[in-house]
Amino acid sequence: MAERQYVQVSVEDRIATLTIDHPPANSFNSQTVEDLGSAFDEVSSNPDVKAIIITGAGQFAFVAGADINEIKEQIDVARAGEAVSKELIVNGQALFNSIEKSTKPVIAAVNAVCLGGGMELAMACHMRIASDTARFGQPEVNLGLLPAWGGTARLPRLVGRGKAIELILTGDMIPAHEAARLGLVNKVVPAGQVVKAARDLARKIVSKSAVTTAAILEAINHGMESTLEEALTLEADRFVLLCGTGDGYEGVSAFLEKRQPKFQDQ
Repeated sequence: MAERQYVQVSVEDRIATLTIDHPPANSFNSQTVEDLGSAFDEVSSNPDVKAIIITGAGQFAFVAGADINEIKEQIDVARAGEAVSKELIVNGQALFNSIEKSTKPVIAAVNAVCLGGGMELAMACHMRIASDTARFGQPEVNLGLLPAWGGTARLPRLVGRGKAIELILTGDMIPAHEAARLGLVNKVVPAGQVVKAARDLARKIVSKSAVTTAAILEAINHGMESTLEEALTLEADRFVLLCGTGDGYEGVSAFLEKRQPKFQDQ
């Protein structure tokens, strides 16, 4: 595995864990985004990995937002009348898009404060497990800015247009249980147990067929961006495809024979 400055990678039981470790608040600077992108590409292309967990190091933050010093540099450039580079924004958006479109399930284990770019990262993941001490928010409005890594696009899809507008326009933070009530979080667990809970969920998914999991994620991701008719067409196509796989045969055979299936991911 490659050496990275701000992201640690471990693989166990076919589950990869990416830990963002950029003290003190795990903030996103250019190097952290690059490290996370490199780590995600590595585990996504690893055939021994069937599920991915993303979490933050320490007890203070999952990711507490972007590096304000880098943002200040961009503002200084703009005030000097020069063109502002979109590189950091474009790179962050591309990374989060690749996470969302991954055919391997990605779980955010939100261990603590999850703000700004951290919340946008969590929303790009397929599922979110949160510590009961976690807090969520898009506070960019307090800086005179807006969330630019998918906050204005993904938050309305998760919690509804009205609530998303409220959260983004006020910059308010909400506790984990409120995030769960809104549908932003799948499950809330006691502090210190969030990675374990994410691993328990990942193990359950890893026991299924990777071919089937990929088809399901593809159908859902496509369906969210398509008309109902287009989504149903892809759903039917993927069902037919799975009927011709070894795992489809094994799963149905095991059910009829009243035994546990032994999937081979093919």
